[in-house]
Amino acid sequence: MQTLSLTVYVLSAVAITSAGPVQQVVSKPKPFDVQDGAVLVWHDEKITSDKCKDTAPVVKDDPDFPYVGKHVAKLTLAQIKTLDCGSMRLLDFPLQLSYPGTKLSTLDELFEFATCVDTRRKLQWNIESKVNPASTRGVDDFVAFQHQAFVKSTYDLSQITVWKYQSFDWRTLIGMKALEPRIPTAALANEATLIGFAGLNVIAFEGATPGEKIANAAHSIKASILSPSATSGLSLAADPSQPGYVPFTTKAMIDQAHKNGMLVKPWTVNRVSIAEQLFNLGVDGIITDYPTQIRRFIQQRGQPVASPFSEATVMSCLKKHRQTV
Repeated sequence: MQTLSLTVYVLSAVAITSAGPVQQVVSKPKPFDVQDGAVLVWHDEKITSDKCKDTAPVVKDDPDFPYVGKHVAKLTLAQIKTLDCGSMRLLDFPLQLSYPGTKLSTLDELFEFATCVDTRRKLQWNIESKVNPASTRGVDDFVAFQHQAFVKSTYDLSQITVWKYQSFDWRTLIGMKALEPRIPTAALANEATLIGFAGLNVIAFEGATPGEKIANAAHSIKASILSPSATSGLSLAADPSQPGYVPFTTKAMIDQAHKNGMLVKPWTVNRVSIAEQLFNLGVDGIITDYPTQIRRFIQQRGQPVASPFSEATVMSCLKKHRQTV
């Protein structure tokens, strides 16, 4: 019988979006490479108007200004650093706190903040690459620049629980493994994955169900973790208690991944009913926009969770490292 981790990991999706702006206290950063090669902690291909607003051009008569609405890969870091990305409150998160004037962070700056909080270097990292050949830098650039940031950080890459490098574009996982075999990779999956990533025809893999095929495909690229969507895109309901709910993460998928020696951590789980269903099926962790609430649910189940950092320490380090326009 295979032994899996006893500690449940609750990962915040992108950032603690339910609590503050997307660049605040990020535990699942999604890096984008800007025009001059800096690795930016940001979720979208463009600078979006619901998250950031312009202040002033970096130089007089800058033809790129305004910067909101532009692709990240077409802007320099200096241009991006003029943006106020802390004043906007996302409509989907009405209880979100704002931090007016906050600038976006680079991955290097995020590591600097993290080491202020995490003096013993125990933090678990879950870093997603965001690649779209039509509007971002290519796979090779993504992997090279992010690998440089990982090496520059003071975290020990040989600690297998420290890094989880994940992507929908499985080519980046293959590239990162080639550069740094010690970094565990996580293969993101949803219905679109069935079309195939990294030249893989997922449907052609062994398995009686699509879930088993996906688990075997992820295993073929040496992924340590399978990170599937919790809910199917074909679902007609949002909650398992409702008629028409269709999960994407299934028992067959989880079991096959475990047989392959992989962990399973679905996304993005914002309902306790879905979290309960998934843990009953045997997942090893979940990604959520509401880590505080899901953490309480897991503790209620009597399962151990990773120890939190001191709020006072986090806020002190945030005050020290937060940049404002």
